[in-house]
Formats: sequence, C-alpha cells, structure tokens
Amino acid sequence: MPTSHNGPAVPEAEAAPDAAGLRRSVAAGAVGVFVHWFDWAAYAYLADTVAKVFFPAGDGTSGLLAVFAVFAVSFGIRPIGAAVFGPLGDRIGRKRTLSLVIFLMSGATLAIGLLPGYASIGIAAPVLLVVLRLVQGFAAGGEFGSAASFLAETAPRRRRGFGVSWLEVGSLLGFLAGSFAFLMLSVGLSETQLTEWGWRIPFLIAAPLGVIGFVIRNKIEDTPEYRALEANDSVPRSPARELLRTHRRELLQAAGLMTAMHVPFYVVLTYLVTYETDHLGHPAGSAGLLSTAISLLGLVLVPLFGGLSDRVGRKPVFIGATAALLVLATPAFLLMRTGLVGTWIAGLLLGACLAAILGTYAVWSAEIFPTRTRQSGLSIGYNVTAALFAGTVPYVLTVLISATGSTLVPGPYLMIFAVGGLVAALTLRETAGNELLRPEDLAPEATEPSAEPARTR
Repeated sequence: MPTSHNGPAVPEAEAAPDAAGLRRSVAAGAVGVFVHWFDWAAYAYLADTVAKVFFPAGDGTSGLLAVFAVFAVSFGIRPIGAAVFGPLGDRIGRKRTLSLVIFLMSGATLAIGLLPGYASIGIAAPVLLVVLRLVQGFAAGGEFGSAASFLAETAPRRRRGFGVSWLEVGSLLGFLAGSFAFLMLSVGLSETQLTEWGWRIPFLIAAPLGVIGFVIRNKIEDTPEYRALEANDSVPRSPARELLRTHRRELLQAAGLMTAMHVPFYVVLTYLVTYETDHLGHPAGSAGLLSTAISLLGLVLVPLFGGLSDRVGRKPVFIGATAALLVLATPAFLLMRTGLVGTWIAGLLLGACLAAILGTYAVWSAEIFPTRTRQSGLSIGYNVTAALFAGTVPYVLTVLISATGSTLVPGPYLMIFAVGGLVAALTLRETAGNELLRPEDLAPEATEPSAEPARTR
C-alpha cells in the first residue's frame, strides 16, 4: 500500500478497466441521462398536444401555460431528489442509486404514456400528470450525481475527462432523439392522430429504454473507490452533514462551474429557438435546424474537449471556454442581427464554447469532492443551480428584453455567468490525473475541511 505525506495509507487503486469495461461503464452512466433528456425534449415539443389532452378544452393559452407550469414544477422538486439520492449514494453506493433513479424515471414516464386524458377521467388527469412529473423530477434529482460519480470513479485515471464527458454526450443524444421523435410524429400523423394516440409513443418508447438501462446498471459492480470505503468501514453515516460542515468551499466552487454550464446550455440549445423566431423573424424550421446542428457539433466536440482536459488539464480548457464565452457572447448576438448566415455562425461559435464547458465541468466537479461526499456534492450543487438558473432562463430573458427593449440582453446575461465560472475556476487547483480516493476518505468520520490533494502525474 502506498503512503501519503498527507495522512494514512491509501489502498492501491484497482486495475483500470479495459476498453470493453470502459464501454460498459459509459453505457451504465450515460443511459439514464439519455432517457431523462429524451423525455424532457418529448414533453417540451409536445406541449401543445399535452395541453389539449390533459386540460379542459377552451382557452388554449391557459392549457399551454398549465403544461409549462407542470414542467417547471418538475424542476423545482429536483433539489429535493438531490438531497435524498446524493447522500443515499454516498451511504449505499453508486450502483444502487443508479438503478433506483432510472427505475423511477422510466416507470413514471411509462405511466404518463398510459394515462387517460381529461375527456376520460376529468380533473384526475391533470392531477395525476402533476404527480407523475413530480416523480420524474424527484428521480432526475439523483441522476447526475449518481452517474457523474460512477463514471469518474470507474474511468481510467488518465482518461477520466474523456470518460465522464460521455455523460453530456448522453444528454445531447437524448435531446436529439426526443426532437427527432417529435419531427417524425409531426410529419407522419395528422393533428387528430397525434392528439388521440400519437403523443403517447415517445413516452412508451422511453419505458423499454429505461428497462435496458436498469438491466445494464443492475449488472455492473460498484466503483473501486466506494468498495474501498466499505472495506475500510469508512462509509459516512451522514454525508450531507459532512459535506455542509467541511466542504462548503468545494460546494460553492462546483456550483460556479455548474452554473457556467447551465445558463449557456439553456440559452444556446433551447431559448435560441424562441429568440430566432420571436426577435429575428426566422422561420421555426430554420431555428430548429440550427439547434440540431449545434447539438450535433456538441456530440463531436464534447468528448474531444474531455480528452483534451486529460492531456493539458481541466483548468486551461474550462478557463479558455468561459473566457471565449465572455468575449464572444454579445458580439454573437450582434452578428445574429445581420441575417440567417450570421445567426448560424454565431450559434455555432456559442455551441463550441458550450461544448468545451460540457466536456470539462462534470469531471472537474467530481474531482473537487472527496469520495465520502462526492455524490452528495455533485447532486446538490447541480440541481440547486439548475433550479435557480437553468429553468428560469426563458422567463428571465423574456422579462429583461421586455423591460429594456434591447434584443442584445442574452449576450450580457451569458457574460455574467461566464464571469462566475471564471472566478470559480481561478480559485481551483488543477485536478487532472489526481487519485480520487484520498487519505481523509478512510477516516471513520471527517472532521476538518479537506486540503487540496497533491497532484500526481
């Protein structure tokens, strides 16, 4: 067993997984976020139809607002799910929470696909829809922390950035698959068919995807780091309390990295579609095509930036991405005013900045926390910042544009959060190549704030 000048001996790291093992780990970690984002996109794109099915006929605007309110509620409950599943994963293991959250998410999604509409069961329909969306949001609150912890702890140490980046590839693939499903339904079905039964198809498809994910996750072993905690009788009794008592600094730093991801993600991949149609006068089809192109660009660039962070470090890649976003954000929205070509150039530039952030923020956030509280820190940091800053993007930008009369508002808004990410990054040391299991992890109960781990190469 090697020793550390910072504390007691740390067990030898287990052999890194071979290529097949890494693929299994990536599949187990990314399948849940794929299912979640597939459902998210399907629900968002089918909002008009869902309003007709689950709310009284009459004022279509009221029904649509109700659907989006239900959508927002699922965001609001995510921090509660994070507060439950984050500490739970630190106490009972990553594998068990991975299996539990995908079971809950896919089960609720299937139930929505089978749920009778307002015409059949009256007010019970929207009530049950709310309940099921709450279950989905609650489970989603545990997905990122479980998956990011699992991928970080199973990927080879020198390829950890590349391995964890596939978590965001799963997100982008799920988003694209949901968009594609909606496109196929819109082209292949009449409006009557879509309302009567077609809208159910994406939700029913998500169920077998969830079963596949559950089987994959149920067959994997837990991570070497968590098994080391078990072997040394060092599993924390109260990881959330330990996190808030001894790792508040790390939690704030991770929140800064995560917020610098959340806001550009929702601006570039979701709000930009509305911005193009409402403020630039572009056709909806063109706006949707640009969103798809940005997502496809992300599928290529995210793992490349994750791999680059393994070679040159998390800090240079993340700082470069947020600095580029800070410089380009407002000029990009100025460029969009020049026409469709300018909009595409600006959108792809912002998408490239977003891809670099997506490729590094998750792995860096995971490396900030010790193993004992890693899943708690990731879950709580991710979902609290998502509830505060991600779900509010369309509303806040709509209000700000209305109040100022300026369509350039999204540029400075992005700059604010780019600065926040830069500040967080500048307070952090480089972590690429570090061992995740620290001497403090093997203490019966952490009592002091963690020191930055010594960098190993």
